Amino acid sequence: MSEENKPTQQIIVMPTKSVAISLILTFFFGALGMLYSTIWGAIIMIIVSILVATITLGMGLFLVWPICMIWGALAAASYNKKLLAQVGQ
Repeated sequence: MSEENKPTQQIIVMPTKSVAISLILTFFFGALGMLYSTIWGAIIMIIVSILVATITLGMGLFLVWPICMIWGALAAASYNKKLLAQVGQ
């Protein structure tokens, strides 16, 4: 087989997202920390956080903050699962 007829291999490197880093970022920065794992989720939760903080004078953030942490961790895990599924194909 000549050099021209050999099949070429293409390697694509995609980094995974750490669930631990996602949790740390959302713990310290709330909805802004979600930008690491999910951009649309972060935008939604930033708007929700502003609304809830305004209506409840900040007390509602004790409920919104853990939701951000859970959503960020699940988004990072989902991203990794989809990425590994693509590699398996």
